[in-house]
Amino acid sequence: MASLKLEKINKIYDKNVHAVKDFSMEIKDKEFIVFVGPSGCGKSTILRMIAGLEEITSGKLFIGSNMVNDVEPKDRDIAMVFQNYALYPHMNVYENMAFGLKLRKTPKEEIHKRVMDASKILGITELLERKPRAMSGGQRQRVALGRAIVRDPKVFLLDEPLSNLDAKLRTQMRTEIIRLHQKLKTTFVYVTHDQVEAMTMGTRIVVLKDGLVQQIDTPMNLYNYPANKFVAGFIGTPPMNFFETQIKGDQIELPGFGKFATKTLNISKDKLNKDMKVVVGIRPENIELAKNRSIKNKFFIRIVESLGSETIVYLSLNNKDISIDKEDLMIAKFSDTLNLIVGDEIDLAFNLDSVHIFDAETGVSVLKR
Repeated sequence: MASLKLEKINKIYDKNVHAVKDFSMEIKDKEFIVFVGPSGCGKSTILRMIAGLEEITSGKLFIGSNMVNDVEPKDRDIAMVFQNYALYPHMNVYENMAFGLKLRKTPKEEIHKRVMDASKILGITELLERKPRAMSGGQRQRVALGRAIVRDPKVFLLDEPLSNLDAKLRTQMRTEIIRLHQKLKTTFVYVTHDQVEAMTMGTRIVVLKDGLVQQIDTPMNLYNYPANKFVAGFIGTPPMNFFETQIKGDQIELPGFGKFATKTLNISKDKLNKDMKVVVGIRPENIELAKNRSIKNKFFIRIVESLGSETIVYLSLNNKDISIDKEDLMIAKFSDTLNLIVGDEIDLAFNLDSVHIFDAETGVSVLKR
């Protein structure tokens, strides 16, 4: 097993496309690290540089104590699982899983043992004689995982392996990969654009944007203490609501909710400037039915999404502009199944303990952690 260390890794393509910028991180042995971010943020590029499939423009990469910048992919003792299963169509499952070991001239007895052990772990023993065309997407993905497991690598690299599966199968395979990590007790580095996958799978998550690290943290710290507005909006479903406003003295005036004192918030004084413009963030699940609350306002219900165990509601401050975009509506999420009707008014309040404040110019959080 092995740790990973990346020191100021850069990747620059032709025409000065700077895909990854000064990326530094230490990945501990047996960690499950998830890289997440929008398309083009550099997450797959970093994974491919770790695998040796992309050349590192500058910086140093260590697997264990060895610098591997110039080491061939086959000699790095890593295994990679891709988005497409990349199975040989003319080979059955057993032959697909054994192929890499045969190329390494592993003894037949050892190959058989590894293939059988991996197939038992993944529950595909009964599929060993089948060809890929006779299997479902989930079964093919298990075979691709099995082909990686038989190599007994120091590090597993997984590049969006579940994106071709339907929602239900994705959830099932997510659970199986978590269980696989617990069984194998080795280092996993996983790339996804799906923040739900990231939150449910990773021991730590790396949030990337435009080739730059935005935050590296545990799932709950990313949720509770986002370093900036981008992380706050990217992590959480539905996404956080944002309101531009200004701190005046010791108060924040929030459109639709009036004023509240900054002393109720855990603001870092060294990040606070007098009369500074800020962005207030509130997650949909932290918006409450007002009842007897003093700071509240009436909102008009525009869209209702009932999901059984919870209700998601899109709201506006007035009921006149019916052309307003869905992205511009405030979102509230209630854990109860509510009988809400589009067009009705509803009194809402914020849970002020869960409000986030960001510098409007830099996007950086001004709250204490």
